[in-house]
Amino acid sequence: MSIISIELVPRNAEALNRDLQQVREHFPAIDTINIPDLLKFSLRSWDACAQARQIFPHAIPHLRAIDFDLSKPFPLVETFRQHGINSVLVINGDQPQDMSRRVFRTRSVDLIRTIKAQMPDMQVYAGIDPYRSGIKTELDYVKRKLDAGAAGFFTQPFFDLRLMEIYHDLLSGLEVFWGVSPVMSERSKDYWDNLNNAIFPPDFTPTLEWNRQFARRALEFVQRTGSNLYFMPIRIDLVAYLEGLV
Repeated sequence: MSIISIELVPRNAEALNRDLQQVREHFPAIDTINIPDLLKFSLRSWDACAQARQIFPHAIPHLRAIDFDLSKPFPLVETFRQHGINSVLVINGDQPQDMSRRVFRTRSVDLIRTIKAQMPDMQVYAGIDPYRSGIKTELDYVKRKLDAGAAGFFTQPFFDLRLMEIYHDLLSGLEVFWGVSPVMSERSKDYWDNLNNAIFPPDFTPTLEWNRQFARRALEFVQRTGSNLYFMPIRIDLVAYLEGLV
């Protein structure tokens, strides 16, 4: 059975609670929340997931590998156990603009291996970026993450179902959360084009109608293939975007 997750931005505890209540009210079939760790907000992903666990049975914090010093014990073991957090998503993480913030040379593969060594029962997900390099290079990276202990993957958002289908065939047998994010302006499309090298289909238009149609097709795809999906509804009304689809 496919799992549908919603990615929520942890702006602050009050705003997050409103978002959580909205998801619970309008989309009762969704039982999984995933939360990124964003440096511009003080609420860290694991604290936000502890809050989400009061309402939802599953909450997956994103962890930035470069924030963790692996010469020391992993600092979140007790936090995860206390709040029943049994899944995490490990990414490399971008360098902070604030140079006073300390980071380390830790890579996602290193952090995955460390977490699995200290918390063997933790379900560790890793990232897949279909745009950062060639397909073979990305698949080699996937294998290294699997060897380190990753149990599944979250992808960067897809905007073209044909590319999603290609990756599905290449990732056969793996647990994957396919990413979908609405793009509602030419400026937003330029961001994905220029900063992330994303691929859009020829028929793309930055409208609510197009994005809802793509969301519907993506849902049909994961139901057909038995895989999972997460929505990343940044700067859009969640109910307007997904009501009647999920």
